[in-house]
Amino acid sequence: MTEPVAPPLPGGGEWLRLHPATPLLKGGIALIAVIGFILANVRERLIEAFVGGPDGGDLIEELYLRGHLGWAIAIVLGALLLGVVAFFLSWRMHTYRINDEAVEVRSGILFRTHRQARLDRIQGIAITRPFIARLFGAARLELSVAGQDAKVQLAYLKGSDVDRLRHDILMLASARRAEEGVAPGTRAGGAAGSPDAAGPDSLIGRRVTELLAPELDPQEAPPESVVRISPLRLAGSLLASGATLFVLLVAVVLIVVTATGRELGFLFLFVPAFIGGAGYYVRKVTRSLRFSIAATPDGVRVGYGLLTTSNDTLPPGRIHAIEVYQPLLWRPFDWWAIRINRAGHASSGSGSQPATTMLPVGTRGDVDKVLGLLLPGLASADTRHLILAGMVSSGPTPGFAVDFVPAPRRARWLRPFSWRRTGYALAGDTVLLRKGLVWRQLVAVPAARIQSLHLDQGPLARALDLCTLTLDTVAGPVSASLSVLDRAGSLFAFDAISRAATAAGALEDGSQRIALPAEPQPPRPESDR
Repeated sequence: MTEPVAPPLPGGGEWLRLHPATPLLKGGIALIAVIGFILANVRERLIEAFVGGPDGGDLIEELYLRGHLGWAIAIVLGALLLGVVAFFLSWRMHTYRINDEAVEVRSGILFRTHRQARLDRIQGIAITRPFIARLFGAARLELSVAGQDAKVQLAYLKGSDVDRLRHDILMLASARRAEEGVAPGTRAGGAAGSPDAAGPDSLIGRRVTELLAPELDPQEAPPESVVRISPLRLAGSLLASGATLFVLLVAVVLIVVTATGRELGFLFLFVPAFIGGAGYYVRKVTRSLRFSIAATPDGVRVGYGLLTTSNDTLPPGRIHAIEVYQPLLWRPFDWWAIRINRAGHASSGSGSQPATTMLPVGTRGDVDKVLGLLLPGLASADTRHLILAGMVSSGPTPGFAVDFVPAPRRARWLRPFSWRRTGYALAGDTVLLRKGLVWRQLVAVPAARIQSLHLDQGPLARALDLCTLTLDTVAGPVSASLSVLDRAGSLFAFDAISRAATAAGALEDGSQRIALPAEPQPPRPESDR
């Protein structure tokens, strides 16, 4: 059997440069805005410095009348020339290359920086296309690597090349050859049919495509997402959120204080509060619009964004914990959301929420589809009842061999409302934790991703013979912790989960998880003392 052959190195392994518009996109536009702001605010000081008198009218006219216009133009042109040279040198000295071991980036003029992302430690690759960068046909590629602050960023690259470059990097990282009929770098839409040499109509068409679609290369991902989120559902989920309740509460307080105390000054607080609240909702909507999630040969692809579009690829085995949750106000609509803890988190430039959100809002059917992508082992008929029980049920589910182990009745002294929903189950190589009555939560942790686990017992829990079980994973929004469990059952679960994690880690081949046989279920809590 022949060994898999890695694809050719992008650029032949030579040092390459970024998009020519990189200096302008990374600081040029901001610098122009800052200079304009400064000139607008220190106009009088400039007149005094150049013409030696108070503000007498237009600055250009004053310089011309006093014979200083030539010197002023020379100074301005010299400053512009210096800025252009600095930006050019910055772009010239910022290079990258991809070899068979790592992605390397060198940057800096006076102080040189050399960063490396080892291929075997790449945890994910995110592509971000800010709105201004899309006008220039540019995009940002960000590699997340195992380790603290280990991201390597290529900003900016040619927008039509980033999808192919990501594909080639992931193929190099997994040491496998592409199954397409054309070699990487020569597929349809590559150099042979480059739009840059096809005339202005093709250039305009490409810009329109970049502005309308997060994915430029349709061969990189399936054209259809497994879920579709309508704008109406997205707007409804934002209105039925805790942030909306907080805004309404603040508004009511301001109205009551203004009406009862006749303090009209409080009315001015509405303006910044309204602007801040409107900005929050606009950001949430624009980040979550056109959300898509699909399976690709390289991993799960997640896309999102309206003006600034982003798409993130999670290779197999990079998801450490999954949480399916439902706020109280979503319950009448049966809406759910999914978020994850992932290794080598890549922010992708749009905040942390999109990078860890796998489903902003969806139905139970959407949850089943997304979980089928993230953890295929949980999509089987043998474990589907556990997912449903973890989402909506309380207490035991009769008729199934594998079920949640609930908290004992004495746990009601510490969790009077949610103790019946508290429970855990070991389904193959995945640990399921069920908790929450007002905010329903179901946490799934692959056994191979558990870094450590421990049991805690405070004084009240010790008096009730209860304890807290915690599964430690990489940092993220998902908390894999379960309290008020029976102590004897927790000791059994501690041993069973430890053995499952050890076996899963030993059987793992580096790219896929191997399902383990279900462990014997822990004993049910005994009657209360």
